[in-house]
Amino acid sequence: MKAIEVLFPVFFMMFLGFLSRKYSWIKPEQNEGAKKIIFNILFPILVYHVLAISKISESFIPQIIYVDAMWIIIYIVGRLLSKRIGGKYKNIAPFLLLTCEGGSVALPLYMSMVAQSNAVNIITFDVAGILINFGLLPILVTRELSGKTDIKVLLKKIIMSPFMLAVIFGIMANITGIQGYIMNSGLGNVYTSTMSMITTPITGIILFTLGYELKMEKSLLIPLLKLGIVRICGCVIIILGFFIFFPEYMKDTIFKAGVLLYYMCPTGFPVPLQIKSLIKSEDEENFMSAFISLFMIIALAAYGIITYIYIK
Repeated sequence: MKAIEVLFPVFFMMFLGFLSRKYSWIKPEQNEGAKKIIFNILFPILVYHVLAISKISESFIPQIIYVDAMWIIIYIVGRLLSKRIGGKYKNIAPFLLLTCEGGSVALPLYMSMVAQSNAVNIITFDVAGILINFGLLPILVTRELSGKTDIKVLLKKIIMSPFMLAVIFGIMANITGIQGYIMNSGLGNVYTSTMSMITTPITGIILFTLGYELKMEKSLLIPLLKLGIVRICGCVIIILGFFIFFPEYMKDTIFKAGVLLYYMCPTGFPVPLQIKSLIKSEDEENFMSAFISLFMIIALAAYGIITYIYIK
């Protein structure tokens, strides 16, 4: 019964978003506006908050290095197999294998299962994804288009992204003790109530927008399955690697649930934006959207199973 209590609000908000698109209750530009507020303002604040107040584990950096190394290997494999698994979508297929959407999918789902203080588990994985999405991807796309890369521009883009700024300031506030000073001062209660006001609506709005954008076309099923199988295999290998390289952490049920959920989530949402210049047709746009929608379904299925096992 507890699992239903957790699952029902998630599916309800997504279903509400789906109905809003179907019956035009919300216009696409309104949905995009809500996403910009969440992803550019509210969610980076949540990332800062979690990193600033959490106990950062000794494996924070090793986990990031491990995950990024695995994403690079997966991209190389996808590149080598692109003609077989991507078909007419071979130019974008390898990119769709990269990263998982933590901020707007894994994190809200994970936070509905566990306490907010455990969100650092997911955010650690997302920091690795940020480095790929805003570091490696622009370089690869630029080389695809012109063969030239402006390193200074790319570095500026990486460092000045809202998520990366949130990560940097969150970690600095944590390790320098500034956050502890704020919490113990007269501003502590003001900070806590403000963060509660900011973070409370994030999960609901994100789930609503995901439901709004959820769509699937039958004609794309075969190429989606081919590429999807490769992505699932890559993510399963990453998960197995956690058991090998971080066995002590995987003994923790909460951490393990985060790993299992995160790597069943769809391609990171910054990926479609980064590779937009490589898209040559509406058909490719539909394929990319359908691929993300497919993994939304996979993520929700994984969420249901993990929730039942974790909460039972």
